[in-house]
Amino acid sequence: MTTRLTRIAAFFALLAAASSTFADMQIIHAGRLLAVPGGRVASNQTVIVEGERIVEVRDGFADAAEFEREVTVIDLREHFVLPGLMDMHVHLQGEMGPDNDKDELKMSPELMQMRSLMYAMRTLKAGFTTVRDTGSSPQEMYALRDSINNGWVDGPRIIAAGGVGITGGHADISGVKPELMEMFTSDNVCDGPYDCRRAARNVIKYGADLIKITSTGGVMTQRATGTDQQMEADELEEIVRAAARMGRKVAAHAHGEDGIIAALEAGVASIEHGSYTGPEAIKVFKRTGAYLVPTLLAGDTVVAAATEADYMADTVKAKAIRVGGDMKGNFAKAHKAGVKVAFGTDSGVSKHGTNAEEAVLMVEAGMSEMDVITSATVNAADLIDMSASLGTIEAGKFADIIAVDGSPLDDIAELLDVAFVMRGGKVFKH
Repeated sequence: MTTRLTRIAAFFALLAAASSTFADMQIIHAGRLLAVPGGRVASNQTVIVEGERIVEVRDGFADAAEFEREVTVIDLREHFVLPGLMDMHVHLQGEMGPDNDKDELKMSPELMQMRSLMYAMRTLKAGFTTVRDTGSSPQEMYALRDSINNGWVDGPRIIAAGGVGITGGHADISGVKPELMEMFTSDNVCDGPYDCRRAARNVIKYGADLIKITSTGGVMTQRATGTDQQMEADELEEIVRAAARMGRKVAAHAHGEDGIIAALEAGVASIEHGSYTGPEAIKVFKRTGAYLVPTLLAGDTVVAAATEADYMADTVKAKAIRVGGDMKGNFAKAHKAGVKVAFGTDSGVSKHGTNAEEAVLMVEAGMSEMDVITSATVNAADLIDMSASLGTIEAGKFADIIAVDGSPLDDIAELLDVAFVMRGGKVFKH
């Protein structure tokens, strides 16, 4: 019996070794390849993928027979191949619309989670293989993030934020009766520097990859409190300090220039929206090296909703038309002045899966097609500290690869119709 068990154990050991040796290998034949955005486009390239990683990029179309093992050949010889895109500002748990208040009251967390998975897959199939979710019901979002990382469900790689805001500010509950405000107020709404330090630590304790703060008022807040600075400098500084001590970055929602400057001076890694980035803010951006995540698509979306739909409060409509109409021009000035840009849409305000429309708006604002693609790959990877694993198609990095029919360097609208999506070596669209 002992000998038989030993033989069985040896058999399974050999099987495991064989499985490792003959791990899934895929070779991609790319007609045109932008392996490193900002660099050159190469023709007739082979990308070799083993498991979830890229192992080699070589000239010419490699013959599958040379590998002496079973390989899958993916024919993209008629396509333009580039790294998976990344969106640094999404809200996967919902979409702006007339039923938002009803959903908040009637939809269970479990059902909302299933809807989030649907939105996540729409985003992935649109070519966005990594996203930064900058504000959702936290435990549900962390669970979705971890489920995707564990391979239990499919979706884009998620970097998930936990939110810290001040009493009465944009991140606090608004637009409902007092009893509901009391019920829905988050434990991470704070007042004063030390309370905000506590809130920042609390967010990290419960699983946040980064902290999202609201330095200024917001467009969708149902109060006439404007879009200028709301959080005080000492509150901002304490949150950033507490986050840094625990290895986390801070992203700051900010529209008004005073709030943008205050958040940058406090040391945030990125400004979300940056609608009124002016000359003084540009100087601080360049001094600190922080990123601007412009979300032009959100501005475009809220202007259309304010003028065409009837579900917005009057205070929201007025802010939407004003702020949304001003965003593109100020973004153009910031980019021209050399502010670093990371791609972000605020999807959830706009519809999930339409993320690439942001790229079209960025080009319309004067950004080159190459710079837009770089903002959604190389720059985004840098912002989330994942440049060693994401952002380019190079050996050792995750096999996050997409393809389109024509060159997005000639027409950025090619990104609106992605033909092929691979994330971590798994094909989701072909």
